[in-house]
Amino acid sequence: MKRVKLFSQIIITLAFLTSCKASLNNEKPIINSEDDVKDKNNPKKERMEIKFSCGQDGISKYLDDGWIILKEDSQEKICTWKSVPATIDCDMEKDKGCKLTKPDKIGEEKIYLLEK
Repeated sequence: MKRVKLFSQIIITLAFLTSCKASLNNEKPIINSEDDVKDKNNPKKERMEIKFSCGQDGISKYLDDGWIILKEDSQEKICTWKSVPATIDCDMEKDKGCKLTKPDKIGEEKIYLLEK
C-alpha cells in the first residue's frame, strides 16, 4: 500500500514538473514595444525631470548645458505654513491641541521634462 502511494506521488510530481517546463519554453518576449524602438534609434538620448518651486528658477543652467525642454507643466504649491490658535482664548504654548496649521504662502511649482 505504501509503495502504491509513493509511486502515485512520484508520477504526479513528474507530470507537474514536465508540464511546467513545457509551458516555459512556449513563452515569447514582446518585440513590438514603442520604447524599445525609440531607444534603438538613438541610444544616447538622456531624459530628466526637474522641479522648481516657490520662486526658484534654475532652468537656464540646464539650457546652457544643451538640454532641451520637451514638456513644461506648472501647478500650485504651498510654500510656507503658519500656526494659528483654534479659538480666541487658546494658548498655543500650553495646549498643543488647540494649534491649527494653515497655509501661509502659496506659490507655483514648475516641472520640466528635459532631453539631451
